[in-house]
Amino acid sequence: MGDRGATGATPPAELVAWAGRQLPGLTDDVCARVRERIDLYRRDDVVPAADLHRSVDVNLRFVVRGLADPDHTPDLTAPSETGRRRAHQRAPLPEVLRCYRIACAMLWDLMLEHVRAEGDAEALNALVDASSTLWRLSDEHALALTEAYRAATAELLTAQQRRRSALVEALFTGQLVLDSGAWEVGKLLGLPLDTDLVVVAAENSGLAEESLIGVERRLAEIGVVSAWQLTPTLQTGVVALRAEQHAAALKTLRDAATARTGVSPAYRSLSDTPRALHLARSALAGVPVGTAEVRSFSGSPLAALIAYDPDEGRRLAQEVLGPVLDLPAEDRDPLLRTLEVFVEQSGSADEAARLLHCHPNTVRYRLGRVRELTGRSLGDPRALAELVAAVDAVRLSRPVRRSP
Repeated sequence: MGDRGATGATPPAELVAWAGRQLPGLTDDVCARVRERIDLYRRDDVVPAADLHRSVDVNLRFVVRGLADPDHTPDLTAPSETGRRRAHQRAPLPEVLRCYRIACAMLWDLMLEHVRAEGDAEALNALVDASSTLWRLSDEHALALTEAYRAATAELLTAQQRRRSALVEALFTGQLVLDSGAWEVGKLLGLPLDTDLVVVAAENSGLAEESLIGVERRLAEIGVVSAWQLTPTLQTGVVALRAEQHAAALKTLRDAATARTGVSPAYRSLSDTPRALHLARSALAGVPVGTAEVRSFSGSPLAALIAYDPDEGRRLAQEVLGPVLDLPAEDRDPLLRTLEVFVEQSGSADEAARLLHCHPNTVRYRLGRVRELTGRSLGDPRALAELVAAVDAVRLSRPVRRSP
């Protein structure tokens, strides 16, 4: 590509003037050729026919003026304006540039055919010498159009991200947008409304620095739609999942995670998103500090109830497990961990022992110690419910370093 404003050969002035007089007809011919060859312009839903005609006319006049005076610094306002307009119309850049190449090629062919028909060998040689000027002008025009198109596209993407972030915020806070409900917000975000939903909350790697880098793209690659928001401390998202996608989505999150991450239980109504965010943050809080673990919140309604009222949960934990919680950490943690695993394994001492890497009698001994300290027997349904709720409350209120 030649430098802007660089000197170039010019075709005969009479030929340039003749080409200028042909522009109305040439513009019509170019538009017809473009609509014939490029599907985008065949319809009026992206670039209206009148818009295409105006753009081709302005841009052809730009080239003809440049051929008449190649030393004049061209005014690139027209191609820049075309580039911005096509970006806002969502017209693909390659198709826009292809339209311009067709116009330049047809202008060149028209001039060449005219000179050959006149049989003027000197004018033909001058036109051939001026070909570099034509293609330099073409390059300058295309570059200006491309730069404007990309700048406008970047602005549109930024605005789109800001809007998506605002819509996600509306879901997380339960606010309505333009008097529309959560259903309308989900539609605007492109979230399927007939699938499970989960909320993901990830601790930032630094101030306003994502820890799940490229997560929306990674999930999209496995067919999962999501919408995300970044705050100074958290990266949060709503993820729509079909039943068969849960495992793959969790694996994607684990592969992407570089900091503590919590995942809510699945839910169906977007209006429940604020509650799901709270549960995702509760799951995050249960991950040891400094690790990159992805932890899902228990699907237990009891655990969710406790998480939603942490103050009441702490009161419950102290009332039921107070004597255990008052023990030194080396005595307290094995008892709590054993009780938790025992409950998770449906009351099987053998399964709990396998997971805790100890003998079943050790599990029974620890459970006996819990019974002695709390005065609550695992054989009493009410006492068992209180112990289970208290263990959930302890787990949700503060992470503890556990040992078997």
